[in-house]
Amino acid sequence: MPLGLHTYLICIYCTRYHLLYLGVLPVRLVEPRVNGSRPVLEQIHAHPSLLWLGPRLGLDAQQAMELLCLAGALLALGAALLEPLRDSLVFFCLWALYLSLCQVGQDFLRFQWDSLLLEAGFLTALVAPLNLLRCATFRHHDAVTFWLARWLLFRLTFGSGVAKLASHCPSWWGLTAVNHMFEAQGIPLPWSWFIQQLPDWYLKLGTVGLLVTEIAVPPLYFAPIRSLRLAAFYIQVCLMFLGNYGFLPLLSLALTFSLLDDDHISYWLGHGKKKRTKSMTSFSSYATFMIVMYLSCFVAFTQQQFGNLLKLVTGPTIWVGVLSLTWEVVAAMLGCVCVRGCLWKLWGLVQWAVFASAAVAVFAISVVPYSSMEQVYSSKILPEVRQAYSLVERYRLVSAYSLDSRMTGVDGRSEVILEGSMDKNTWTEIEFMYKPGNVGMAPPVVAPHQPRLDWQMSQAAQRLAKQSPWFTSLVHCLLQGNKDVVRLIQTDSAQYPFSQAPPVYLRASLYRYWFTQTTQDGSGPNEWWRRDYAEEFYPAVQLGDATLEAKLNQHGLKEKFPIQPSPDSPLAQVLRQVRGHVQTLPGHLVLWSLLATVATIWLLKTLLSGVLGGRKAKPTPAEPKAKKAKDQPAEKSASASSLKAGRENSEESRRDADKSPKKRK
Repeated sequence: MPLGLHTYLICIYCTRYHLLYLGVLPVRLVEPRVNGSRPVLEQIHAHPSLLWLGPRLGLDAQQAMELLCLAGALLALGAALLEPLRDSLVFFCLWALYLSLCQVGQDFLRFQWDSLLLEAGFLTALVAPLNLLRCATFRHHDAVTFWLARWLLFRLTFGSGVAKLASHCPSWWGLTAVNHMFEAQGIPLPWSWFIQQLPDWYLKLGTVGLLVTEIAVPPLYFAPIRSLRLAAFYIQVCLMFLGNYGFLPLLSLALTFSLLDDDHISYWLGHGKKKRTKSMTSFSSYATFMIVMYLSCFVAFTQQQFGNLLKLVTGPTIWVGVLSLTWEVVAAMLGCVCVRGCLWKLWGLVQWAVFASAAVAVFAISVVPYSSMEQVYSSKILPEVRQAYSLVERYRLVSAYSLDSRMTGVDGRSEVILEGSMDKNTWTEIEFMYKPGNVGMAPPVVAPHQPRLDWQMSQAAQRLAKQSPWFTSLVHCLLQGNKDVVRLIQTDSAQYPFSQAPPVYLRASLYRYWFTQTTQDGSGPNEWWRRDYAEEFYPAVQLGDATLEAKLNQHGLKEKFPIQPSPDSPLAQVLRQVRGHVQTLPGHLVLWSLLATVATIWLLKTLLSGVLGGRKAKPTPAEPKAKKAKDQPAEKSASASSLKAGRENSEESRRDADKSPKKRK
């Protein structure tokens, strides 16, 4: 679990370093103000962010954020390559760095998977060992802290499945959600076009499978039968990479590994034998049962009946979690008691008490957001638990999850198209690197990178421009020719139509996009999309325009104080050099390069360890003597057994001789 999570943290931190000097929503407008009269801990509690350290290091807000991103990327990369750095303190630092960025990321870091990453990162700090402190630990509490990852996975999948039906969305209740899902997702994949061409009955079956996977399968996470947990693992894995959701599928996969045990992992790695279980039989029987359950019950399930059922199952699912956690806590305590030596036993019990208390506390406060999906049961939560949740809510330790609760794009995918002009007569479209625009461009593959600006453009198309204040700031930055913002749209200046001079006028229009249909000969599409004009999204404006100035003032995007020149300290110069090398590269290429580097180093380390291990396996001169000494008792036992066998054979021969006819005579 920690190994998987820190690998994905590399992706996140490297992405943040490439994207978070946006300029679209300047961090200086929301940065924490340093107050020398207040204690440091009080300032951290009031605003949990490390950005307030920037002035102490001689950095402005943007440079401090770049330093946090770079530090997180290097720390995560080191943890991926060096085993001693896979430490609880390292993961806690990564969580604190990402939390600091989320505090000022505003609309660009408020996705549900950002909350999921923070919660999973905090759990990783509990699961990982304390290697750097070199503490002697028995790790009997691992099962307790590792259980929290399984509980998080349950809340993620079950909460998302329940939210789909609780939202009363006609697409989910009519089993047509998958018909629009691949076309309407934030950034479609190339194979989304081909999935969209499948028959309607097949896509409806996919909707059924998705709902069953998210609602009926999650209770199996806590099943006492091993084969059911393995079946739940493989079912979840099969449906994780259907969408282009950035790092969310990888992070979910890391959490899904909490369903496996050491024996199954060892079997994968070739270090152990596979247990003889009837896993395939259990899987087939359970899958058949789920299909029959759906066909016989779910089709005739009304929204009112589902609401009544939700009231019945919310409480029991929490109590299942209580019983499962209690079992793990008691089993861990018995493991500590069985340790030899009073001091070691006491040390193990101290560790158990600390981590068990932390696990119980995290589980208790997680019940508050989890129970929010059913208001009646949510009102029954103890006031003390609610108060504890309110105290730590700013740290985003736990969250509620409801992915894709309402399906958009039923009447076509909405897209905002930016256009620039120098004379207000001839307009030129501004193409983004990732989001749909040109109907002839194939959807890109960018995972695990998530282009935040392109994603936000797709989100803004679902609502009015006034509900997306950052869009006004984007227009203002493009009119000013802000190079940092332009690079978020196109890193290649040749692809940006106003690379020589910024546009004088900008406007935005709303279009409806649909995937094209297959050709008669069955070949690939000449054009991937077709589109129709819908309405005006943002009026044509220019610098100094009264409409633009009014919107900037309305959303608080005007600079309140004169912009100070950036500090020129040695650390600031280093950050400027690094940024100059990175900002000209597309984000997905940066991530893929880092992941390929990590994978290559891992492969080389594995090959070298195998070669060196084979050399060390040769016997040393001292080994034959030891082997001879060890073989003496074996030889004695073998001789003793042979003498005993000889005596038995002689007795049997005597009995046979007595029974022979000659002896009778």
